[in-house]
Amino acid sequence: MDEQALLGLNPNADADFRQRALAYFEQLKISQDAWQVCAEALAQSIYSDDHIKFFCFQVLEHQIKFKYSELTEVQQQLIRETLITWLQAQMLNPQPEKTFIRNKAAQVFALLFVTEYLTKWPKFFFDILSVVDLNPRGVDMYLRILMAVDAELVDRDVVHTSEASYYFALTFEARRNTLLKDTMREQCIPSLVESWYQILQNYQYNNSELTCQCLEVVGAYVSWIDLSLIANERFINMLLGHMSVEVLREEACDCLFEIVNKGMDPIDKTKLVESLCQVLQSAGLFSIDQEDDVDFLARFSKLVNGMGQALIASWTKLIKNGDMKSAQDTLQAIEAKVALMLQLLIHEDDDISSNIIGFCYDYLHILKQLSALSDQQKANVEAIMLAVMKKLTYDEEYNFENEGEDEAMFVEYRKQLKLLLDRLAQVSPELLLASVRRVFNTTLQNWQTTRFMEVEVAIRLLYMLAEALPVSHGAHFSGDVTKATALQDMMRTLVTSGVSAYQHTSVTLEFFETVVRYEKFFAVEPQHVPAVLMAFLDHRGLRHTSPKVRSRTAYLFSRFVKSLNKQMNPFIEDVLNRIQDLLELSPPENGYQALLSSDDQLFIYETAGVLIVNSEYSAERKQVLMRNLLTPLMEKFKVLLEKLMMAQDEERQMALADCLNHAVGFASRTSKAFSNKQTVKQCGCSEVYLDCLQTFLPALSCPLQKEVLRSGVRTFLHRMIICLEEEVLPFIPSASEHMLKDCEAKDLQEFIPLINQITAKFKTQVSPFLQQMFMPLLHAIFEVLLLPAEENDQSAALEKQMLRRSYFAFLQTITGSGMSEVIASQGAENVERVLFTVIQGAVDYPDPIAQKTCFIILSKLVELWGGKDGPVGFADFVYKHIVPACFLAPLKQTFDLADAQTVLALSECAVTLKTIHLKR
Repeated sequence: MDEQALLGLNPNADADFRQRALAYFEQLKISQDAWQVCAEALAQSIYSDDHIKFFCFQVLEHQIKFKYSELTEVQQQLIRETLITWLQAQMLNPQPEKTFIRNKAAQVFALLFVTEYLTKWPKFFFDILSVVDLNPRGVDMYLRILMAVDAELVDRDVVHTSEASYYFALTFEARRNTLLKDTMREQCIPSLVESWYQILQNYQYNNSELTCQCLEVVGAYVSWIDLSLIANERFINMLLGHMSVEVLREEACDCLFEIVNKGMDPIDKTKLVESLCQVLQSAGLFSIDQEDDVDFLARFSKLVNGMGQALIASWTKLIKNGDMKSAQDTLQAIEAKVALMLQLLIHEDDDISSNIIGFCYDYLHILKQLSALSDQQKANVEAIMLAVMKKLTYDEEYNFENEGEDEAMFVEYRKQLKLLLDRLAQVSPELLLASVRRVFNTTLQNWQTTRFMEVEVAIRLLYMLAEALPVSHGAHFSGDVTKATALQDMMRTLVTSGVSAYQHTSVTLEFFETVVRYEKFFAVEPQHVPAVLMAFLDHRGLRHTSPKVRSRTAYLFSRFVKSLNKQMNPFIEDVLNRIQDLLELSPPENGYQALLSSDDQLFIYETAGVLIVNSEYSAERKQVLMRNLLTPLMEKFKVLLEKLMMAQDEERQMALADCLNHAVGFASRTSKAFSNKQTVKQCGCSEVYLDCLQTFLPALSCPLQKEVLRSGVRTFLHRMIICLEEEVLPFIPSASEHMLKDCEAKDLQEFIPLINQITAKFKTQVSPFLQQMFMPLLHAIFEVLLLPAEENDQSAALEKQMLRRSYFAFLQTITGSGMSEVIASQGAENVERVLFTVIQGAVDYPDPIAQKTCFIILSKLVELWGGKDGPVGFADFVYKHIVPACFLAPLKQTFDLADAQTVLALSECAVTLKTIHLKR
């Protein structure tokens, strides 16, 4: 072997050596006999360096995986002998191999097993067992090999193949794996199980590592072997014995979980679970409060969850089968576990609690199906409810300012608890409402002296009721009088108690979230609107010291104002005055930190627009207010654009361009209050938006920071097409001309949707403009597509693919809007060029989304031009190019029918052929 290249295998080697080692590995993979050198090195222990040994196994792995069939019988025998020789050496070596080498060796054994067991090596396991006997190192390797074999046969996370062949390979692999497992069950599983029993018996007291490994193997294999081999007295008793041994009990727990999880007859399953429970209980394992090992309790909680869910599955089957007597017995068994379930659910460790939620959820589902609940069941429901309320509470360690992994896990855990709360509401909505009301009222009476987490959870529970007790369109304050009264009382308490002034961000945010969630309350009691508006506008909301609170409040405020609509009328001018300073465009040079980010300001501008548009003022007054809102933006824009033209420093240019972009974005956002041209006209605001257009369009001719400026103006034009309709049209030609100058793939990709919007909206009205700009646009597209790119530049390839899709979408919009004359008027040569690009898109590019679009264009053109009066030569084009394309595309190797988009492309391809048949 190339000793120099092997030096690069060491993780501490420098980059050049590592590169050389990598190249050497690739070289050995394609070499005919390199595997033999590696096999010899392993069999004769030539190298002591761990990384070289690992490398040799990798070369063997590659040979078995991809080139095994090329080997002769003798060579295949050599690989078998090499592995067995290596295994024998493990028992004699003074030091065991490193774990990563043992794992890799086990993977190679497993690959050879999958390849040879059914044909050449049926005694695979017996040969290994005869070598290892009960030698601890040998047993370690045997157990690792068993886990690797299970991973090959069962673990569907292992993806063994790639794209096009994936579906076929999956079915082939599934069939092969089924055959392997069936053969193993017939020929060797009983012997393997016996070997596990011997290993457990031999090592349970003197080698916990091997015992745990063996328990892991048993747990893995239980899912697909005959359960009676494991679920019998000798095995179960041994496993239950392990439950009392500290170093073994976690693995024993997992093993029992797998046994309980195995599908079986419902009556047998109930018996099995009950017998396990009896022994576990008598061993004192149900006394959770005496146990302080949280890692074990997390596994134990998972086991209890598995037992509970197994019993519930049995109950469901028995009910379905009509066996009411056995179902009743099983229900009693379930009920007997509820006390233990509650202990685990309420445990202070969230992992332990989280592991039992499935059982809890399914238990409530049973109760939901019963016609009436017993007193004990009602008590259980209430206990679950109290547990959920307690566990929803933040703990002292939660870091609100810098949320990390622990915080994210708690947020996920809270979502699980929310599902439990929703299920509780289905079982007993009255009880849930009463419990929440009790907790809420008690807490809010003394909120000043209560810890933040308790105040937060009280408001959170009120918030969660909105989804737990669903109604249509948020009408919580009408219909059922009891419910409406309770919610109304709680909301009144929330907005009048003064809790919005609580000095903790979690409470503040929960207050605003809840107020917005129950906006219909303010239709019933509008007298509370001013107080809530003030909370939004002062130091509790938009002027809070925490940026996180200010940001979220900006969004919630906009929702609040939109939902109140007419109830805002008395406060409009006051609110507009109070938010004046929040609307200021903060230019880059003044250096002071604005209260709101530009993203948050978008919501404030939208809110201002909504207030003006939805007000009951006259059109003249609305126009004045809208002018007052937008004029400062236009004036700032002109000044900043001049500064940008003069700016030398690139950093300053970027800052100015961003600021200009924000100004355009804010103006765009105010127009969100209008749904169409009619509403803009009624408010007398067309003129002010046209002024904005004239102010913003000169930015397109600015040679600096083109991408940022164009993006903002483009978005504004999209909005104005909706708000001003044909009044925008005079501005489009010059805007398009500027946007097509010196553009890149991304610019074009974003420009085309604008043209598509204009085309679809105005159709023949814009035909002359489209005819004029059609070829300049296409030239710009083709120029970018023909630019050479580096072979490995993924992002450039993706940009071109997206641009190609946009180009075809443009042609689809033109043909779909019935404006084929735009294409037809471009002269025969250009028309032909366009048609060939569509054929190319349908056949040559392995992009099913583009292919689908191309076939839609082709079938539309056939529909429009395929008759007797179509353009000269088109009938020839149909037969020479379109018909062949419909057959060539599906015949391509890249046309993958396992992909949903490709199936859609095939369907459009068929539609094209059908259209040709109908037209010709």
